[in-house]
Formats: sequence, C-alpha cells, structure tokens
Amino acid sequence: MRVHVLEQPGKLSLRDMPRPQPGPGEIVVRVRAALTCGTDVKAFERGHPKWPMPTPFGHEFSGEVAGVGAGVTAFREGDAIMAAPTAPCGACFFCARGQENLCETIMETMVLGAYAEYVRLPARVVRQNVFARHAARSWAGAAVLEPLACVLHGLAGVHVGAADTAVLLGAGAISLLHLCALRTLGVGRVVVVGRSPQRAAHARGLGADEVLVDGFDAARERVLALTGGRGADLVVECTGQIAIWDAAPGFARRGCQVVFFGGCRPGSVLSLDALRFHYDELRVSSPFHFTPRDVRRSWEMLGDAAFPAERLVTATYPLADLAVALERHRAGDGVKFAIEP
Repeated sequence: MRVHVLEQPGKLSLRDMPRPQPGPGEIVVRVRAALTCGTDVKAFERGHPKWPMPTPFGHEFSGEVAGVGAGVTAFREGDAIMAAPTAPCGACFFCARGQENLCETIMETMVLGAYAEYVRLPARVVRQNVFARHAARSWAGAAVLEPLACVLHGLAGVHVGAADTAVLLGAGAISLLHLCALRTLGVGRVVVVGRSPQRAAHARGLGADEVLVDGFDAARERVLALTGGRGADLVVECTGQIAIWDAAPGFARRGCQVVFFGGCRPGSVLSLDALRFHYDELRVSSPFHFTPRDVRRSWEMLGDAAFPAERLVTATYPLADLAVALERHRAGDGVKFAIEP
C-alpha cells in the first residue's frame, strides 16, 4: 500500500509499505477520506513534540473495514465506519479519575498514518472510539468526528445559551467547527474575529452573526457595543498564537469563560492581568484532546443531517497531492481539504 511519511519538518515521502494485518481485537480500515488539519500543518512546518520523526502522517479519517482481528464482533468487513485515532488505557492514574484525555499512554498509542490507503486500529480504539458511519454523512463529513470531539471537549462544562454572546478568535477550520457546534448547542450570538476575507465569507455562510476583520482593537470595541459594554459570555481562542492568547481576555465580560483552544509554540509565555482575573472572576481553561464521552457526543451531533460537516471541506485531492492540500490549508485558501486515496 502507499502511505505518506513525514520524514522531517517540510519533507514528505510517499512510500510503499506492506498492507497492515489486524491482530486480536484490531481492525484494518481502507481509508476513504483523510482530512487536513491545523495540527498536521504545524507538524509539517515545524515538527510535533509528541510525534517522533519519521512518522506515518494523518489522523482524521473515515473508511471501510477491510480486515477484522480475532475477537472483534462489533464490526465486519465492508462496514462503513468513522473513528477517532486514540483511546485511553482505562487503568492509569488519569483514567481512574475520569480524565481519559490525559491518559499516560494516549499519545504514544495514537493512530498515525491516515494519509494512506489502509490504516490499522488498535484494540482499545476499536472498543471505544469506532462507530458506524451515519448514512447522512459523506466520507469526508464522517472524518470530522475527531476534530469535533476536540471542540466538544473544550466546550464541556461551558454554560452558554440563547441569551449569550460567544466570540471566536480566528476564522480557520477549528473556529468554524466551534461555530457549527455552538449553533447546534443553541448559543444566541456568535461573533467571529479573523483577518482573512475568504475565511470570513465561510464564517458568514455557516451562520456567524458578525464577522470582524478590521483588527482586534476595532473588534473588541464592536463586541463591547453588542453587549452593552460588558463583553462576551464566552471567548474561545482558536489560532494558537500567543499574541491572540494575550488579547483574548480583552473580549470577556466579568465572570466569562475564556477557552485557550489553539496550541502555541513550545516556550510561549502567556501574560495575565492577575488583578482582573481575580476581581472579574474570569474562568480559564486550555483543553487538550478528548475523552470517549466527547467522541460519542461528536458522533451523535454528526448524526443530525443539518450539521454542516461537509461544508467545512473545500476541495478533494488524491493521495499524491497531500503537499498541495497542506499548503492550501496553511495559506487559508479554504477550510479543510480531503485526501481520498
């Protein structure tokens, strides 16, 4: 089979490798769609602290079961599935406390290699985070399962409703996925703050009430005007840029939840106004990854045909053109891109 390997930052190779065979409890999936994402773009540009190189590449995917290992009864060859690329061990310190996203082996057992013709899923993933593809979903739409699970994990415990205003900083794929999720969850007003007119158009099309592209100072003034001078009820940072992390609390009302979703470069240092955080009781979170509960919620949300998962996919490329898709994603020339082997 053919599989893309990230040899080092900036260097991909399309290798021929033996088709994987399923072990006990495992399945092999014929990849039908694998999506580009911001994490993959950053890993391609500068490496990833949790992915030693060279490494098979790609982790958002859907496909058909092509092989079933001993003991697997929930799936059989030919089944259309959607899956997350990790699952917790269930036995470590963090799993025992319901923090499965922090499982001690979650990253070292992550499935990488979805930019390929076939990928093998370990038994723990098969048991917990593989689901039947919804009939309403295309292959590319089904591959949204993993990033949506990450978004829902970040929004877990956030209480916003029809009377509230949410501000999303950034207008890339993960911001637009937050937009779709918040709309589904019934948030009254969603404001997207970005820089790219093209991405702003996507945000408007997906239901943003306002899209602000005239700079962060002007955007902050507009948010204050929309909220009677209070600020937003929820602020989500979606860029992974430390300057935007620093700016995020400026959009928040007293008592606001500020979610630092985007991952910054190693060594980035956040500056906080401690006085304001204390007396305005700002609540801060920086979510990482997802739990099986989040994956199931994602699967359930994608079961609604009205959820616009397919509209997040700008174009489709064959396996050989992965570098082109990653460059278009990096340049903001669209939202996400599907690789169809």
